[in-house]
Amino acid sequence: MAVALYPGTFDPVTHGHLDVLSRASRLFEEVIVAVASGNSAKSTLFSPEERVSMVEENLGTFNNVSVELFDGLLVDHAMHKGANVLIRGLRVISDFEYEFQMAQMNRHLDSSLETIFLMPSQKYFFTSSQLIKQVHRYGERETGLVPENVRLALKKKSVLERNIKDLEQ
Repeated sequence: MAVALYPGTFDPVTHGHLDVLSRASRLFEEVIVAVASGNSAKSTLFSPEERVSMVEENLGTFNNVSVELFDGLLVDHAMHKGANVLIRGLRVISDFEYEFQMAQMNRHLDSSLETIFLMPSQKYFFTSSQLIKQVHRYGERETGLVPENVRLALKKKSVLERNIKDLEQ
């Protein structure tokens, strides 16, 4: 069986991510969640170590999944880990355009690396880490879309941001 790499920023990890991970863990002997250290174009709310920890705290039922940080080109990391499959989650059509382009570049850089697209359950189609952060930034509403440890971490960040903002005024 293949070793699969599930890369992303996971800022923060959502139930949608965990749903895709659950599907991948049933398909592959080993799945490595590769948390991008922050070298991407995305700005992150949580540190790389916080993001790894939040994912790790939700792996209780996955006995064939590990989590690690990576930096640099994904294809190089996959080769270093012996992974021959990349797992990518697809929610909506707009995801496909970006993911298709990335899959083609990865294939260009390493023709032995396959990209598998998995869709989360329909109840998570609209979920994104960016939307989750926006909701929590403006009100800490319970969405049911993130694990409890992530909800608490978002609440802590929101309180911290408000305290800093109050101090600046």
